[in-house]
Amino acid sequence: MATQMQLARQGIITDAMRTVAQQEGVSEEFIRAGVAEGTIAICANVKHKNLIPRGVGQGLKVKVNANIGTSSSFPDIEPELDKLKAAVDAGADAVMDLSTGNNITASRRAIIKNSTVMVGTVPMYQATVETIKKRGAVVEMTKEDLFDVIRMQAADGADFMTLHCGITKSVLKALTEEGRIMDVVSRGGSFITGWMLHNDKENPLYEYYDEILDICAEYDVTISLGDGLRPGCLADATDRAQIQELLNLGELTQRAWDKGVQVMVEGPGHMPYNQIAANMQLQKRICHGAPFYVLGPLVTDVAPGYDHITSAIGGTLAAVSGADFLCYVTPAEHLGLPDLNDVREGIIAARIAAHAADLAKGNKQAWDWDNAMAKARKELDWSEQLRLALDPVKATEYRNKKNKSDDEACSMCGDYCAVKIVGQYLEEHKRKSK
Repeated sequence: MATQMQLARQGIITDAMRTVAQQEGVSEEFIRAGVAEGTIAICANVKHKNLIPRGVGQGLKVKVNANIGTSSSFPDIEPELDKLKAAVDAGADAVMDLSTGNNITASRRAIIKNSTVMVGTVPMYQATVETIKKRGAVVEMTKEDLFDVIRMQAADGADFMTLHCGITKSVLKALTEEGRIMDVVSRGGSFITGWMLHNDKENPLYEYYDEILDICAEYDVTISLGDGLRPGCLADATDRAQIQELLNLGELTQRAWDKGVQVMVEGPGHMPYNQIAANMQLQKRICHGAPFYVLGPLVTDVAPGYDHITSAIGGTLAAVSGADFLCYVTPAEHLGLPDLNDVREGIIAARIAAHAADLAKGNKQAWDWDNAMAKARKELDWSEQLRLALDPVKATEYRNKKNKSDDEACSMCGDYCAVKIVGQYLEEHKRKSK
C-alpha cells in the first residue's frame, strides 16, 4: 500500500488530502504538492480507522498536541481515556500516548480505538519497560526488543512515532565534552543514551534506520524525529550536542523522503526567548522545510505551576518563526502527572499560542474568527461572543458568575461601557448628519 507521500508524488489527491484542504480552506493541489515535497505531513496510519485526518506543515494552521498516558504510579487506563476525551473536546489536533504503566499495549489500543485525532507514540518507552521486566535493566535491551515494539505499534495504528534516531556516538561525544547542567532530560533520549554509553555501541535506531523506514512505509506511519538532547534548561540551549543531533536529523529526513516516508522533526525544549526565532529558522534550513514539532519552548525555568504560560509565550514566537506543531505543556509540568483540568489548561494555552501565530502569519480563517468576535463585541452580542470563544466553557462560566442574566454590558464597566456609550453617540451623530 502506498503512503500519502508516494501517492502525492504520483499526482494522486487522496481522501485525506481532500479532508485537510477543506479544513484549511486551501486547494487540494496545494495539499498534494506540500505532501509530495515533505513540507506538509498527514499523519494517518492505514490501521487507524476512525481518524479524521489533519495536516501539519507549511501554509497550514498551527496544530496542537496533548500528551496523555499511564505511568507506573498511575497505571489505570480509564483516567487516560477521560483525558483523551477532554483533549479532543478542548480542541487538540493530536494526542501522544506516553504510557509506561502496566498493560501498555492495551492502553495504546484503547486510545487509538477511541481517538478521532492523530495518535503518536514513543516505542522506546514500551521497549524499555518490557526489557526491564524481562532482563532487569534497559541496557540489556536488544535491537530486536526495540524493533518488535516499533512493528507492533505501527500495526496497532499509531499515526506518528517519536524515534530518537539522531543520537549517535559523535553526538554523545559532543555532549560529554561540552558539558551541561541538565545533561539529558528527554526520557526516550535518556534510555538510548544510557544504552549506548553502557554497551559502547552505536544507536540501533540510527544504524538500522532503513528497517524503520520499511515498517513506516508499510503502514504510512509518520516518523517524528525526536530531539533526544533537547535542552532541559535555558543554560543548555543551542549547544553543540543539540545542533549536532539536528544535523543528523536533516540527513535522516532526506533518507525518509527518498523512501516516501513522511517526517516531522522535533525541537526544543527550554530556551531563552531571544534564541527561539534563530532555532526555528535553523531547523527549517537543516531539515529542508520538514514540519517542525516543538515542546514549548519554555522561556524560563523558574515558573513551576505556570509552565503552560511559559510555553505559550515561547510557542507563539516559535510558531511565528516557522514551527508547525506545538506540544502542550500543562501547569503540572515538572511537578507530576497532569489531571483533567491540567490537560484542558495546557491545551487552551497552546491553542492561544497557535492562534496568535496564525494571525501574525495572515491566516484568513484565523482573521475571520477574530473579526467575527470583534463584531459581536461591538454589538454586545453575548451569545455570539461565547459561541466564538476559544474556550466557550470557561467564558460562559465567567459571564454567568460575574453578571446578571439581563446585563447588556459586563460588570467591569457596567453603566459606563465604552462600547455602549460611543455606539449611542455615533448613532446620534449619524442621524443628525442626514
